Amino acid sequence: MRYGDGRRYFNKYAPVIMLFIMMTAMGSPGHAASDASHPRLMAFGDSLTAGFGLPPADSFPSQLEQALKAENQLVEVLNAGVSGDTTSGGLARLDWALSDNPDLIIVALGANDSLRGVDPAITRANLSAILEKLQNRQIPVLLAGIYAPPNLGRQYGKSFNSIYPDLAERYDIPLYPFFLDGVVSDPSLNQQDGIHPNQEGVAVIVGRILPHVMRLIEEWKRTRSAG
Repeated sequence: MRYGDGRRYFNKYAPVIMLFIMMTAMGSPGHAASDASHPRLMAFGDSLTAGFGLPPADSFPSQLEQALKAENQLVEVLNAGVSGDTTSGGLARLDWALSDNPDLIIVALGANDSLRGVDPAITRANLSAILEKLQNRQIPVLLAGIYAPPNLGRQYGKSFNSIYPDLAERYDIPLYPFFLDGVVSDPSLNQQDGIHPNQEGVAVIVGRILPHVMRLIEEWKRTRSAG
């Protein structure tokens, strides 16, 4: 092949060649499939999971990943928390979030709904739609609940607080009743705003939810092995 012929050949097939090089460097579209020893766990929530006001290493997903590692559980914990997100926002971005191909999900939404006094029927419908989508995708879920602030009244609190146990029963999924358990009333475990946990507060949350997360992972491993 003459030099000029080689240049014409390259110019003709350059797009194909470049695509092949990019795919070789990047791998196939999406993330590699997880194996039973290294699942991908997504923390899907709001500022409480995003790590508002904290360095990334102190956020809930980061601390949870390290806690799992200490238990010999090699799990990649994905941070899918968006500060200020409501259940409506979570539902709207769910499909986009799932493009990260998680094997398991912690759904921890609803705190901003309660702070804004959103009608509990709306919160219930949004969470139900989220769980429905996840079950259709056969992604195991741990539902993390939240309690309504007492200043919104007894009736609102009763309607809102019943959402999580009701949905856990309806979809037959595990429930961690209160994401902020052990933290919400302790100023030493919260940032100055009194709403978001500090590094120590996140550590308390991780320590309390960890057994629930480990059970979710072990069940996933058993199901995967059986399949």
